[in-house]
Amino acid sequence: MTNLLETIQSGRQSKPPRVLLYGVEGIGKSTFGSEAPRAIFIQTEDGLDEIECDRFPLATKFDDVVAALKTLVNEKHDYESVVIDSLDWLERLVWDKLCQQYAVESIEKVDGGYARGYMHALSLWREVLDLLNVLRSRGMVTVLIAHSKVERFEDPESSPYDRYSPRLHKHAAALVKEWCDAVLFATRKMRTQSEDGGFNRKRTIAHAIGKDGGERVVRAYGSPSCVAKNRYGIAEELPLSWAAFVAAMSAN
Repeated sequence: MTNLLETIQSGRQSKPPRVLLYGVEGIGKSTFGSEAPRAIFIQTEDGLDEIECDRFPLATKFDDVVAALKTLVNEKHDYESVVIDSLDWLERLVWDKLCQQYAVESIEKVDGGYARGYMHALSLWREVLDLLNVLRSRGMVTVLIAHSKVERFEDPESSPYDRYSPRLHKHAAALVKEWCDAVLFATRKMRTQSEDGGFNRKRTIAHAIGKDGGERVVRAYGSPSCVAKNRYGIAEELPLSWAAFVAAMSAN
């Protein structure tokens, strides 16, 4: 009989990171993914034409995504990172597969409704994460790209407030966020200024800080304004680049 005390491991173990990067359109999320080492994209939305990267054909079905992942699992290759771009479009494929399976037109009607469709969707999400786990066990980095949304957060310790979060259904978002080592929010630096709007009213104007509409940064820690986390002890705001993320990760 195996002595469990002999199986105890100690110390930090270096494993390939699992990263979810989300943010507004056009900020450079896909470019961030392309900067990961030897990256291969699984694209669920069209938009990589201007980025120098290797990619599978555009996935139009959930099974296309699974087939691409299984190809990376089963075939010999020298890719070091897998990038899924984007998760919110992958979620549409998940819902389409369930709608087809249950012969309904809406995820709301899957399996008789009552939000059962969103729970069934978790099984398909887990299928994707299981395959990504296999790739990670073989040394591959995972980068998941998503757009952002503004959601109302009911904080039990304060009044409700708005914050940025990945554009996914709450069940899928919770599953993916828990799985990832780092959830990063990409945004631009800006400041706001109140001005006289006339007729005794005030209006708020946003001004960019930095070039090209505002310096592009990544927030790796959660705050009232955005959902974020990391398991690497990164506490500072970073430039939006893979190199900056790896440097911060390695420094802690």
